[in-house]
Amino acid sequence: MPGRLDTTTPLTTHDGAPVEVRRSARRRRTVAAFWENGTAVVAIPAHFSRAQEADWVHRMLEKLRTQGEKRSSGTGRRPSSDAALAAHAAQLSARYLGGRSAPTSVRWVSNQNSRWGSATPADGSIRLSDKLRPMPQWVIDYVLLHELAHLLVAGHNAAFWKLLEAYPETERAKAFLEGVSFAASRGLPAGAAEPGL
Repeated sequence: MPGRLDTTTPLTTHDGAPVEVRRSARRRRTVAAFWENGTAVVAIPAHFSRAQEADWVHRMLEKLRTQGEKRSSGTGRRPSSDAALAAHAAQLSARYLGGRSAPTSVRWVSNQNSRWGSATPADGSIRLSDKLRPMPQWVIDYVLLHELAHLLVAGHNAAFWKLLEAYPETERAKAFLEGVSFAASRGLPAGAAEPGL
């Protein structure tokens, strides 16, 4: 039986993502937290009091936050604004591409349903699908590096893939995105993007 904390303002994470509290009669003692389509979900036993609910929601949101920071490979908070994303892109370019890829703009977009990201070398712009937002930071970093590399090499030739060799999560992130795309094509998770970069 789904539920929410009884508050006058919508519950959000530290960086503004929505939070949903789900009460379950089948859940007796365990509490879980996970991301689902950009929403932080906290699953608790149905018998919890409002005080227990508030305490556990706070604990589990903190756990999700620290897990996200650990996965970000030391880069700090997840870039949520376009300005933060552009600054993060500059850090990734400096670290993995010798600073050679310098986009003129980097932004989140909601109109990319068939790609995780895209780059336009002619004007130096990069766009990332907002469907990436709930994914692990190392996956977002891979897609961002992929698009940064496209500003240097347009196609997917050997020179392009050579640029991504320095990023240690390239193969893992590619496999992750292939798995998400495969599941989406089978109708498993709602809101996942279609295959392709």
